[in-house]
Amino acid sequence: MNPNTSEVTGVDHVIIAVRDLVEAEKNYTAIFGRAPSWRGTHPGMGSANVLYRLANTYVELLAPVAEGPTADMLKAHLDKVGEGVFGLALGLADAAAAQGAFAARGLQGSAPTDGSGTDDLTGATRRWRTIMFPREATRGLFLFGIQHLGSADALPPAPLSAGVSEDQAIPALDHIVVMTPDAEATKALFGAQFGIRLALDQTKPEWGVRQLFFRTGSVTIEVVQSLDPAKAPKSERFWGLAWRVPSIRPVHARLEKSGLDVSEMRSGRKPGTEVATIRKPTHGVPTLLVGQA
Repeated sequence: MNPNTSEVTGVDHVIIAVRDLVEAEKNYTAIFGRAPSWRGTHPGMGSANVLYRLANTYVELLAPVAEGPTADMLKAHLDKVGEGVFGLALGLADAAAAQGAFAARGLQGSAPTDGSGTDDLTGATRRWRTIMFPREATRGLFLFGIQHLGSADALPPAPLSAGVSEDQAIPALDHIVVMTPDAEATKALFGAQFGIRLALDQTKPEWGVRQLFFRTGSVTIEVVQSLDPAKAPKSERFWGLAWRVPSIRPVHARLEKSGLDVSEMRSGRKPGTEVATIRKPTHGVPTLLVGQA
């Protein structure tokens, strides 16, 4: 396979499991400085969601609200590990072609299945086609592929909140962190099977970790393995999110003024960057801001 091509076109969206959708919407609207793009329910599935479309991906807050299979899955997850990053949807240009390519590389997914959703407020409709993967094939991670059918504008960009300027808001996702006990196995999953480009593989004894950086679209999937086996998780898990901003200072000032618990600004590990940690309320998601110094 050409290492510069992949069936995966990017990180389509990140799913955050929450218990209280109203509370989570309030908090993530404060974090992003943006109002939601979409609010929807899933009849028969027992779940509801709030979506924020950013420049390079969208974020889905997902909660159980009634009885149904998705609600059951979410409740089990929330009872076991609590709120936090629940899953990752990988964008596909052609779900049928991707399914065949993945299968040829030993990654068996479901037959492409069509779905649709309606915005509860505007009545707008989106359609999509998904490939689901059993967790035993993805090292326990909830991963699926999605091809959008119809215009991308069916999910509009998340608008700025009242009184927030563009330089004060969060525009994009920088990276998502996956913790692993076995970097080589996770490397095979994202690289050899999904075909996502491995941009960097480095071991940092001074930090006590090995890091793999997979790049797709304009989002990085960072895989981290502790060099101390006693500190490594027993299985793969999604961990944290880093949000990209042109400059941290105006965003940091807005977050502090909004009453969020945000750390001081500091130099990032990547030369020429500044970072700050949003400590709470992030609904169980370790959260970092990354900007140019």
